[in-house]
Amino acid sequence: MDKNTIINNNLTWHNTHVQRNMREKLLKQIGCTIWFTGLPASGKSTTAFTLEHKLIEMGHLAYVLDGDNIRHGLNSDLGFKPEDREENIRRISEVAMLFCDSGVITLTSFISPYLKDRDFAREVHEKAGIRFIEVYVKASVDTCIERDPKGLYRKAQIGEITGFTGINAPYEEPVNPEIILNSTEDTPSAHADKVYNFLMDHNYIKKRRND
Repeated sequence: MDKNTIINNNLTWHNTHVQRNMREKLLKQIGCTIWFTGLPASGKSTTAFTLEHKLIEMGHLAYVLDGDNIRHGLNSDLGFKPEDREENIRRISEVAMLFCDSGVITLTSFISPYLKDRDFAREVHEKAGIRFIEVYVKASVDTCIERDPKGLYRKAQIGEITGFTGINAPYEEPVNPEIILNSTEDTPSAHADKVYNFLMDHNYIKKRRND
C-alpha cells in the first residue's frame, strides 16, 4: 500500500456543513464551472473577464481562475510538459468545484489542450453533481499569431520556446462543447453576451430586481 492510499483511507469528507442548494438559494444562482478552452491568444481570458464583469454588474457572484494567475501561486511548481499540464488541470478542476460548491459561477481560462484532461474535468464535476459548461474559443493559429500580445508565438517559431501549443505542441479541439465562440468574427463583449444568455436560458441565473 503506497503513501497516497494510506492518506486517502484516513480522510473523511464532511457533509455536515451548509449544503450547496442553500447557498445557491441565497445567491439566486446555480454554482457552475464555465470552462474556456482554446489556443494561446485566442481570447479566452479577455472573454472570461468580460463575462465576469457583466455577471457582477447584473448582481451575480462570479470569479475567474486564469491560467497565468494560477501559475503564479497554486501551480507555480508546474511546467508545460504533458504530465505537468495534466496535473495543472487536475488541480484547477478541484479548485473550481470548491468555488462552485460555494455557489459561485466559476470561469476558468486555460488552454487545456488535451481532450482527456478536459474530459477528466467534466467527469469530476458531474460526479459531484456540479454543472460543467465547456466553451471553445475558436481561432486559427494565424489569427492568434497576429494578435499575440506577449510575442510567444514568434519565440516558439524561432525556437526560443519549446512545447508551445499551436506551434510545436498539439491542441485537440473539443468534440461537443456546449458553446463555440468564433474569436475571428466576434468581440469579447459579444462573446460574453452569448455565454450570459446561455446561463439565463438554462436557468443558471435569473434576472435580478434592482435593490
